[in-house]
Amino acid sequence: MSAGSLALVVLAALIHATWNLIAKRAANVGAPFVFANTLLSAVLYAPWVGWILWHEGMAWSWAIAACLLLTGGLHLAYSLCLQKGYRVADLSVVYPVARGSGPALSSLGALLLLHEVPSLQGLGGLALVVGGIGLIAAGAPKKAPSTAHAPVATGVRWGLATGALIACYTVVDAWGVKVLALAPVLLDWFANAARVGMITPWVVRDRQWLRAMRGHWLLAAAVGALAPMSYILVLSAYRAGAPVTLVAPARELSMMVAAVLGVLVLREPAGPARIAGCVLLTVGVVLLGLS
Repeated sequence: MSAGSLALVVLAALIHATWNLIAKRAANVGAPFVFANTLLSAVLYAPWVGWILWHEGMAWSWAIAACLLLTGGLHLAYSLCLQKGYRVADLSVVYPVARGSGPALSSLGALLLLHEVPSLQGLGGLALVVGGIGLIAAGAPKKAPSTAHAPVATGVRWGLATGALIACYTVVDAWGVKVLALAPVLLDWFANAARVGMITPWVVRDRQWLRAMRGHWLLAAAVGALAPMSYILVLSAYRAGAPVTLVAPARELSMMVAAVLGVLVLREPAGPARIAGCVLLTVGVVLLGLS
């Protein structure tokens, strides 16, 4: 992976950890919050997309349409699953399990479907990243202050479900930018538009959704602005030639950022296992960048 691609992935990880912290603060809102931040994202990024379409255009085919609809559905399921996990369990459990299981499964998918074979150094970095995330998850508090009655197993289940969806959309989106040559911004925006179409009938039929969003619109706007940007950076790294087997685990630098934010903002304890996990994670990311 080149230094430029690594820089894109590291920046994406920082942004990703930030928007997840914001989403955790709106965990009780549920589907209306997902609808709001998805809709606001489509509005915020429309000018950029319009500029690209005006100057560069966009080729269409049945494969491209299928890719956009498929990734739109997967991303919607991911957002709803993540928000549900944050509602019933703690960030320090759901986030590491989701982000830890996601790259392992996406790397397996890339090996089987995209025939990407990482170097020995890349495999070593992958092992350290996954091991580090495992230590962070193992060091999560048994009972979080905000979810004292939710067992850790609940967070693990929702984290694994979210991780499986991460693996699925990672492989589909890599196929979109690497094989179908879709521009990252266009892929993300049109997939986001598909999500808006999918979730709108479900949410607006409940007339209480506006009431549920009271006091959360700024949070929704922040997530709507940050979430696409973090993923567009990752897709740009894919398009630059970075392999899925290395990008997916390198993104997990966000775990270290999330651990720091959890301690400073959410007042979560940082035990030896979580600190050791962060160290392994850092070394793993360095190895991935040098491979």
